[in-house]
Amino acid sequence: MVSEKPVVIFSKNSCCMSHSIKTLFIDFGVNPAIYELDEITRGKEIEHALAQLGCSPTVPVVFIGGQLVGGANQVMSLHLNRSLIPMLKSVGALWV
Repeated sequence: MVSEKPVVIFSKNSCCMSHSIKTLFIDFGVNPAIYELDEITRGKEIEHALAQLGCSPTVPVVFIGGQLVGGANQVMSLHLNRSLIPMLKSVGALWV
């Protein structure tokens, strides 16, 4: 699942931070694969697997280029230190 697209987001519709992270990537022009764990059949199983990877909270969780970036705090830290855009460009998620 994490290699389906350059950016993969595991999310829940009920989570405001998930909404913020999805909006950030979409506003950049990224077309991420988004898995809403509260809507898909294996959502609880995937959420458990994310927790085993050390993701806490378990949503949102972002993978870029197949690599775990982390949750909202990690994504925003990358954005604020100007590392997120170059990372997205390096995996082909942005061409600007």
